[in-house]
Amino acid sequence: MDKAKEYLGLVKQTIDKLDQSAINAAAQAFLDAYHKGGNIYVFGNGGSGATASHVAGDFLKGASYGLDKRFKMICLNDNIASMMAIANDIGYEDIFIEPLKNFIGKDDLVIGISGSGNSENVVRAMTYAKDQGVKTLALSGFNGGKISKLADISVHADVMDMEVCEDIHMIIFNIIKKEMQATLMGDNPSMGKVYDDRVS
Repeated sequence: MDKAKEYLGLVKQTIDKLDQSAINAAAQAFLDAYHKGGNIYVFGNGGSGATASHVAGDFLKGASYGLDKRFKMICLNDNIASMMAIANDIGYEDIFIEPLKNFIGKDDLVIGISGSGNSENVVRAMTYAKDQGVKTLALSGFNGGKISKLADISVHADVMDMEVCEDIHMIIFNIIKKEMQATLMGDNPSMGKVYDDRVS
């Protein structure tokens, strides 16, 4: 039980240190990509990859349901076959940059998630996006790492703990999702009749 108190305390401390203006800027970047009809690309490794997959699902459904115009969000670590082929034939460091070369456009948003901020495959993809003049958003932890310095917008979980960092990143994406829903759907959006009935 001591570990629970310690962990929850660290989560609370990290939340209190978040830069809310950076979160607002990140939300605006989502909204800008939406209005321009751009794609939103998100990616990461391990737990960060799971967060990327989760948030892509949230925006394909939850932040888009009922809208005539929908968010176009793609998680680059969801295509296992392409990642394995790139890793095997070119190198693991290129698993995100290579698919970006297929899709990226000027109105897009590229989001890299890395606890350390130094995962080479994330750094390369973010650098490529910057070189193409595409808006970039970094979510990092620990000391922020390379991506926090190269991204147009950086949301940093200031904590030296990977698990807490991952929790904070998911909180940030949930905040952005709710902001998009409130802006585009109002305060009480339907998530589908089956869902609405299930939670009522």
